[in-house]
Amino acid sequence: MKIKSIIFVLVLFILPLSVQGFSGDYNVLSPDGNLALKIFLKNNKIHYEIDWFGKKMIKTSTLDYFEDDDVVVERHKLSNVDKHWETVWGQQKKIRNHYQELELSIASNNTKSRFLARVYNDGIAFRFILDSSNKPKNILWECSYITKENSKFYLPNGEKEPLGPITIEALYSEQIKPGKRGKKKHLHIPLVVETPEHLYMAIFESDLYAAKGFQTMKIEADVKRNAIVSKNKAITTETELKSPWRVILLGKTIGDFIVNNVAINLATPNILENSDWVKPGKSLWDWRVHGYRAKDGFTYGINNESYYRFIDFAAANNIEYFLIDDAWYTDVNLGSIEMSEKLDLEKVIAYANKKDVDIFLYYDRRKGSYGDEKLFEYYKSLGVKGIKYGFMGNKADFTRDAIQLSAESNLLIDFHDGPVPLAGITRTFPNAITREYCHAQQDSKKAFTPKTFVRMALINAIQGPLDMNNGIFDISGVNAKERQKGPRKPNSLHTTVTAEAARTLIIFSGLVCLPDAPEAYDAKQDLFEFIKKMPVGKWDESKVLHAKIDGYLSTARRSGEEWFIGSVHVNGGVLEIPLGFLEEDKIYEITFYEDTKQTNSKTNPEAYQVRTASIKKGAIIKAKMVAGGGHCMWIKPKN
Repeated sequence: MKIKSIIFVLVLFILPLSVQGFSGDYNVLSPDGNLALKIFLKNNKIHYEIDWFGKKMIKTSTLDYFEDDDVVVERHKLSNVDKHWETVWGQQKKIRNHYQELELSIASNNTKSRFLARVYNDGIAFRFILDSSNKPKNILWECSYITKENSKFYLPNGEKEPLGPITIEALYSEQIKPGKRGKKKHLHIPLVVETPEHLYMAIFESDLYAAKGFQTMKIEADVKRNAIVSKNKAITTETELKSPWRVILLGKTIGDFIVNNVAINLATPNILENSDWVKPGKSLWDWRVHGYRAKDGFTYGINNESYYRFIDFAAANNIEYFLIDDAWYTDVNLGSIEMSEKLDLEKVIAYANKKDVDIFLYYDRRKGSYGDEKLFEYYKSLGVKGIKYGFMGNKADFTRDAIQLSAESNLLIDFHDGPVPLAGITRTFPNAITREYCHAQQDSKKAFTPKTFVRMALINAIQGPLDMNNGIFDISGVNAKERQKGPRKPNSLHTTVTAEAARTLIIFSGLVCLPDAPEAYDAKQDLFEFIKKMPVGKWDESKVLHAKIDGYLSTARRSGEEWFIGSVHVNGGVLEIPLGFLEEDKIYEITFYEDTKQTNSKTNPEAYQVRTASIKKGAIIKAKMVAGGGHCMWIKPKN
C-alpha cells in the first residue's frame, strides 16, 4: 500500500473565508476568557480563528497536516487543566500551568492521529501525534502564517543585530540572499510580529526534544500569500511520532514575551531522577582577559598563575565557577585529548577544588572528534562540573544526545556558536544551563551596541536562557585594545559600567559568565556588589517593568524578600519604576548604582555613583540613564 508523506499546514488568512457547509465546530476559551480559539471543519479540512480581547488576531485560516487527504474527526474531547509545578531553577520558582485543551481524534485514509490545541491566557499551541500504524518514515510538518497587511517583523540574525522592523517583502529579500555556502539564507526563530494595532505575536516551537527525529523549525517568507511558512523535517522509527509544539504567544508589549511561561509549560517535565547537582551560578572567564596587565605588573595569559588569580577572586566573592576557554588543549583525536604545555590543568583543578570553586572547560568540535560517547565521561574524570560546547552545529538529534550524555555524567552544558534553540529544554534537562543564541559580548572580536543589546534581550531571549557575557568593568582598557581578544576596532565598545551590571540581571541565564579581569572588578567593588549579591537562575519571581524595541528595558527579579532591578536605555532618559510590588508596612533599604552627570558611554563610560536610601511600597523611582547607560537597584528589608 502506498503511504503518503504528511505535511502539517497552518495558514493565517487576512480575509475570512465562507463558513457555509462546515460540519462541527469547537470553541476553546483561555482560562480568563479573553483568548478564543475556534476550530471547525470545512471541505473536510480543519480551519481556525483566533480572537484576543475582542479583536480578531487571526482570521479564518487552514490547518492541514494530511496532504491531499480528507480529514474526518472521529471524536473530540475538551478539558481544563490547572496545575502548579516547581522549577529546579528559573525566572519563577512556582509556575502555574493553566489552559483549556481540545483533542481531536482524526482519521485520514489509513492513518490515525490525535491533534491537540492548548489555549492559555497569553498563548496558543498546536501539536499532532501519529499512531504507530501506517506511519510514513519521512515527514515534513509545514505551517503557514498569513499575517495582517502592514505588519512588521523582527527576528534573530545569528551573531549579528536582530532584523526588523521589516515588511514581508524585505523578509523575503533577506531569505533569498545567499549564505556562506551559496544556499538561500536560513531565517531564525522566534519570529516576532507587530500588528498595525501595535499588538505582538511571537512564533516559534517548544518541546523539540520530545519530538524525536524532528529537526529545528525553519521559517520562510511567502510574498504571494503574505505568509510566513514554518517547516520541520523528520525521519523516525519511533512507535509514536510526536511533533514539536507550534507556539503563538500574544502580548500587549514585546516585553511580555520574556517572562511568558507557555513554552516552558509545554515542555516535557524534568526527566532527571536527581537534579540536586544542577546548580546555576556566576562564572569568571579567561578568554577576554588574555593580555590584561594588572597594576602589579602581572599580565594574564594561558598559565597556572593566571588561573589561580581567577580562582582566588571567585572564592573571595562567592562566584561559583571559573570557565577555561579554548587553548587548554592542543589536539583532539578519537579517544584522546592532548593537553597544552602552557599550563598544568590537573593542578588548576586541584587548586579550584581546594578553594571550593568549580570548573567549566571549553570544547571546540572543529578541532577534531573525541567522540561524544567518551567526551563527557572524560570531562567528568577530570573533576570538572561543566562543558562549554562550541561549534556543535544546528543539529537537533546531535544536541539531544549531547544534553542527555552530559546529564548522565552530571555535567552542566553551555552551547555556543549557532546552537539549536530548544525552547523549554531547561525544564526537561535542567543541566542545559544556557546557550549563546545571540551575539555574545565582543564575539568575533566585535562589540555590539546598546541598541543591539536591547533587541537581543527582547527577541533572542524569547526562546530561553542566553549566554551573552555581559559585565565588562574595564571598558576603557578594552576600547584601548589592551586585550589580545578585544574588539578589532578601538573605541567601538559603547556602554557604561552601570549598564554592564544591569545587563547581567536583565539577561536570564543559568550561567552568568563575567568576561573581565579580577582586578577590574576589585577596583569597583562597590558597584560589583550588585553582581555579587545577585543570585543566578533561582528566582522566585520576575517582571518586565518597561520594554521598547530600540528604546529601553527594565527588569525586576525577586529572591526571598530582596529585589534586584536592572534597566538600560539606548538613547538616554528617565524611566519611572513603580515599587508597588513591595510588601505593605515594611521599610526597605535601597542601594542605587547609577550613571552620573559626567558619565558618557563613548568618552567617560566608567563614571558611576552608589548611594542608599529608605523606601516603602508604592514609591516611584526615577531611573535616569545616559545614552547607552544603565541603572541598578538592590532592595532589601531594613534590619
